[in-house]
Amino acid sequence: MSEHLHIERDGGLLTLRMHRPDKKNALTRAMYAGMAEVLDEAERDPSVRVVLLSGGEACFTSGNDVADFIQAPPSGLNSEVFQFMRALFEFSKPVVAAVAGPAVGIGTTLLLHCDLVYVSRDAQLKMPFVNLGLCPEYGSSLILPRLLGHARAAELLLLGQAFTGEQAAAWGIANLALEDGAATLNKAREMAQRFLQLAPSAVADSKRLMRAPGREELRKVIEEEGALFGQRLRSPEAIEALSAFMLRRKPDFSRFS
Repeated sequence: MSEHLHIERDGGLLTLRMHRPDKKNALTRAMYAGMAEVLDEAERDPSVRVVLLSGGEACFTSGNDVADFIQAPPSGLNSEVFQFMRALFEFSKPVVAAVAGPAVGIGTTLLLHCDLVYVSRDAQLKMPFVNLGLCPEYGSSLILPRLLGHARAAELLLLGQAFTGEQAAAWGIANLALEDGAATLNKAREMAQRFLQLAPSAVADSKRLMRAPGREELRKVIEEEGALFGQRLRSPEAIEALSAFMLRRKPDFSRFS
């Protein structure tokens, strides 16, 4: 289990918190593997009724740890990041997310696979995949155009345009935008605890029915995105952009035109 994950139990509520504040909760391979392990164990444990996913009151996650990814890019569906994606995608119990501060890359796309999402008004969500020479992932290329329409999805996925917690709530990516990180976490916890009063099998059956339409199509899209994402990580464009990101300078794509 990664040292950068904090696990808390309160009866049937399991809270999984990303805790790497010095790196804005940037996700490493070890963190992905740890989160997958937690979800898989929670799936098997009948005493766990609901999972609350958080990064704390100040930051959800700044996305992938770029240095960690460059060192060992994901090479297939058995890599740590895809283990986490699979665990969340297949999770049969409710998942509630509390989002404050930055939610970058998979920090935004994973919300599309949660059941309830609460955000702080000043949260900054962003999917800068193309900006880094990469491509959308975790089903976002399918889910977002259907949820938001092609035009708005293109701004978010092709241009990597950032948006606020208030916009996320208005567009249906989140349930509600709260005043700040503390209020967001409290609201998410309150709503998660409501599942403890409900029949667990009825909740699981209802979640399965809600997600059944188009599920196999989505699964195939996630796999296709994942394969292409891995290829793009090794492309000259991505190497240039990711190196520039690490050096905090603007990449020059003119050589690839």
